[in-house]
Amino acid sequence: MSRRRAAIVTAGVASVAVAGGIAGRVILRARRADPEAHEALSALPPEDLGAARSFDGTAIAVRAAGDPGRPALVFVHGFSLDLTTWHYQWRDLSERYRCVLFDLRAHGRSGPAVSGDLSVQAMGHDLLAVLEHAAGGGPVVVVGHSMGAMAIFALARARPELFGTTVAGVAIVGSAAFDVLRGAMGSIAGALRPRFGSLSDAARRVDRLRRLVVSRPGDLAGLIARVTQFGPDASPHLVEHVVSLAARAPTEVWTDGLAGLLEMDLRRALEHVCVPTLVAVGEHDRVTPPSAAVQLVGALPFGRLEVIPRAGHQAMLERHDDVNDLLSRFADEVFASAPAVKPRRRASKPKPKGAKPKDAKP
Repeated sequence: MSRRRAAIVTAGVASVAVAGGIAGRVILRARRADPEAHEALSALPPEDLGAARSFDGTAIAVRAAGDPGRPALVFVHGFSLDLTTWHYQWRDLSERYRCVLFDLRAHGRSGPAVSGDLSVQAMGHDLLAVLEHAAGGGPVVVVGHSMGAMAIFALARARPELFGTTVAGVAIVGSAAFDVLRGAMGSIAGALRPRFGSLSDAARRVDRLRRLVVSRPGDLAGLIARVTQFGPDASPHLVEHVVSLAARAPTEVWTDGLAGLLEMDLRRALEHVCVPTLVAVGEHDRVTPPSAAVQLVGALPFGRLEVIPRAGHQAMLERHDDVNDLLSRFADEVFASAPAVKPRRRASKPKPKGAKPKDAKP
């Protein structure tokens, strides 16, 4: 990648990295009622399913809610966040489905990457470990937000035979298969243009900027008017929750993980997602904008598009009723045509430590 390209990418990443933090400080000052103010967003699903072991021995924390005999939805969170971003989904949908949630490596309650691998491909193998550990052979619908959806694509490329057997359907909320930050970059590249440098340098600068923003209050309202992760009606409580998650994410997530994410190109993986696929995007998503969703639908064998009105990138939080309705109707369709749900099991033998994922070098 050219030095100029790296510089522009850094500007775009910086906008996304700080948007949540600055938006939190601006919106939290708004003098209006917050309908989500008392929601316990950090509450965990009630069942602790223990740790799944990924390909390199990394411990992946898995939790669940709902009757184990019901069809399962498996949720994969986004970059620098954790399973609690699916709070409203497991809270409401577990009345009808088995909801399985987990934290990706180095995120939330999961362990650091034993091999140091924080690539999207490694996270695809985290998903595989969870499917083996908690999904009992399927069929399941896998739901991914942002980087979580990219992990699903990576798994499809590594293990295409799972799609149509274990994985009966895929639902995506706010994601892309390549050039993930092009939507955010256009509006503020000039405002935040850094010195030229490599992607690793860019990621380190973003991490320093992130730590600076979360440690010092500031408005920068002009920037927020142009770039934000949220739609116009976002609850301050939801914004604060996302900000706190991003602030707690380990430095290696923001350096090693982010550098790899910037180079991610999973377009060739999409042809392997040979199952019904719902692609939902917020009307105001500036991280993975509607144009990225249109491209995804065009490349997926069985994709369909849904635009969520007045939502930003965190649609599953800020427009949770709309997202839950979409997921419920989609899951009903998928499970109606899928083979009967098999009895679920918890067992899966851990992969040997030091083993490499099949697609470590895609």
